[in-house]
Amino acid sequence: MRELADGKLLLDEPASGVLRLTISNPAKRNALDHPILDAITATLSQGAAAPDRPRCVIVTGAHEMFSAGYDIGEIPDDEFEQRAERLVAHPFTEAIDALEAYPLPTLAMLPGHTIGGGLELALACDIRLASENATFGLPETKWAIIPGQGGTQRLPRIVPPNLALEMILTGAPIDAHRAYEIGLVNRVVPLPALLPESLALAEAIARQPPRAVRHAREAIHRGLDLPLEHGLRLEQDLADPLRDSEENREARAAFAEKRPPRWASD
Repeated sequence: MRELADGKLLLDEPASGVLRLTISNPAKRNALDHPILDAITATLSQGAAAPDRPRCVIVTGAHEMFSAGYDIGEIPDDEFEQRAERLVAHPFTEAIDALEAYPLPTLAMLPGHTIGGGLELALACDIRLASENATFGLPETKWAIIPGQGGTQRLPRIVPPNLALEMILTGAPIDAHRAYEIGLVNRVVPLPALLPESLALAEAIARQPPRAVRHAREAIHRGLDLPLEHGLRLEQDLADPLRDSEENREARAAFAEKRPPRWASD
């Protein structure tokens, strides 16, 4: 296991093709400070560029919590003025951009409190799994501000907009079972089962042909912002190169020979 950001971000590979990033800042309830965010950005950017890049990335938190959000002690006095003038790129924005730009699936494993910026980080992942004791909330309006790292935009694309409005306008948290009911998380499991369940899902993704997974992910994400007619055209543009590709031929050969397929690096 590697330690980055003074040990506040832990990296390991718990399964073949799977990279896990674990936020570990217990003194501040896993708050996201600039070193953690910079390390997330660098790790994902380097991983995306690697020829043998991880085929699934898990983002999680240690100490039975995910993250209480952005460490407000990190905010310089002149940051908001600089950001308003677009003079600085915020480390939080860069980390979320790196998550969304990663070409293969990302999975948020949420063992506890997932609040504020912690939830906004989880919203940038493709899939979210939670423990039964997890809680979710965007409390920014209670502080006379609004979510500023995608909460007002990503949450209504994942859950019905009226429910996103309720969460954001009241600032009230919801529990894991309510998060599952509204589609915020894919699964809710007992805390001891969260790691094996998440790893099983990540491994199942990592075993799939990486180019096909990448094209399917791209079709879904890009298609959400397109009219159906344009989305269908995008789907065909991404599907056509896969027909009779090296991956496709290997999949057919493995099926015929009754053996596991051997995928080349994407």
